[in-house]
Amino acid sequence: MKQAAVIGAGFGGLALAIRLQSAGVDTTILEARDKPGGRAYFWEKDGFTFDAGPTVITAPEALAELWQISGHDIAEDVKLVPVSPFYRLDWPDGTRFDYSNDDAQLRAEIARLDPEDVDGYRRFLAYSEAVYREGYVKLGHVAFLDFASMVKAAPALAQHQAWRSVYSMVSRFVKNEKLRQALSFHTLLVGGDPMKTSAIYALIHKLERDGGVWFAMGGTNRLVAAMVTHFERLGGTLRLGDPVAAIDTLGDRVTGVRTQSGFELKVDALASNADVVHSYRHLLKESRSARRTASRLERKRFSPSLFVVHFGVEGACPEVPHHSILFGPRYKGLLADIYDHGVLSEDFSLYLHHPTATDPSMAPPDHATFYALAPVPHLGKFPADWSEIGPMLEERILAEVEKRMVPKLRERIVTRFHYAPPDFTHDLNAHLGSAFSLEPILTQSAWFRVHNRDDQIGNLYFVGAGTHPGAGIPGVVGSAKATAALMLDGA
Repeated sequence: MKQAAVIGAGFGGLALAIRLQSAGVDTTILEARDKPGGRAYFWEKDGFTFDAGPTVITAPEALAELWQISGHDIAEDVKLVPVSPFYRLDWPDGTRFDYSNDDAQLRAEIARLDPEDVDGYRRFLAYSEAVYREGYVKLGHVAFLDFASMVKAAPALAQHQAWRSVYSMVSRFVKNEKLRQALSFHTLLVGGDPMKTSAIYALIHKLERDGGVWFAMGGTNRLVAAMVTHFERLGGTLRLGDPVAAIDTLGDRVTGVRTQSGFELKVDALASNADVVHSYRHLLKESRSARRTASRLERKRFSPSLFVVHFGVEGACPEVPHHSILFGPRYKGLLADIYDHGVLSEDFSLYLHHPTATDPSMAPPDHATFYALAPVPHLGKFPADWSEIGPMLEERILAEVEKRMVPKLRERIVTRFHYAPPDFTHDLNAHLGSAFSLEPILTQSAWFRVHNRDDQIGNLYFVGAGTHPGAGIPGVVGSAKATAALMLDGA
């Protein structure tokens, strides 16, 4: 393989392109937007820097490896710093729980909720370690191209009761409802309902505990910029602001790619980091097998969307940690409304991101940068007019943050804007405005997810949230490792 193209400069596309370029493959990334990053886009407004997300960086060793394979050091291009506590969890009754990997502190936090659950947490941790070994270390960077590979993995999945949900497995070990929420909410960060997502995803707890939670100084956008710098240092080419119009095929092979500007590139292999439905339905519309795949994909379950309010405020907020989870009055019921019923509830749970807690340079002096994120139903379940709903929901979210975390917030706001489900569709071609692609339930995981290499078109590959192993930075970087191995082996 001499020439490869990657569609999309998200984390997955960048990680894959770095691996290919490091192996000597002439690689071009084609990105539709004016900046790289995909879902990790950013805006600069009124002196504030706003990351679109993702903002929780875990498994830093997987990122560092992208530099190490060519004899470089990630520290050349970006500074990653640890965040502690990982999250402050906050409930409407005033209960707060600082979640970290400091054993003594964590046991004390658990004991405050229920002393009897300290031993239950120890047993949950042992379970999390076991599924981490099976689900992440052994399977997280390996492609599932045939059902035989799934059968081979089945005994380990069965041993760890992968058919159970994360929440039900957590509930086997601890009794306190708040602690059950504290140990199961992580699946929401990759688009999964804790009540349905496979218990294998309990591995996230071990992943965070071992590797920590990190932040890129300057914002997630600086990590993206570092990946671009490294890719271009290796000789790779990034084309921005030029959406792909079509992937050209001849029989069962990709031959090239064309963009809206008229640019054409002949390739030996192509990988898409674009939305999987968009890739099959629109970019490969001339391929009969791709149209059939698109029809099958459209019948699957997709993760929810997000409503995100970005705001900059006067005055520093030293009392607010970097990451907070503001639970609502309901947990199971709210999740059912979002994932099953397609209802925009009166109540909500929020993830509050406060990057200036770690890096004050992301706001003007004596100011603070925030975003508040609420999971909401995707457009297939809730096809509402967000131009009407958005401003009302924005106001309700800001009122809740003011009540629980930032006094006099609304009178201190200098600048604000929101990002709603239609923006995911418009900016990212996300099917139904989903923020995380396919929902990570067991029957849409591993071999049941979009394959890292297409079954019919032999030199067409996929990377990112829609393929194995799934969403989140460790997931999409893992998908890049699996896909790169296939592409280089096929070369």
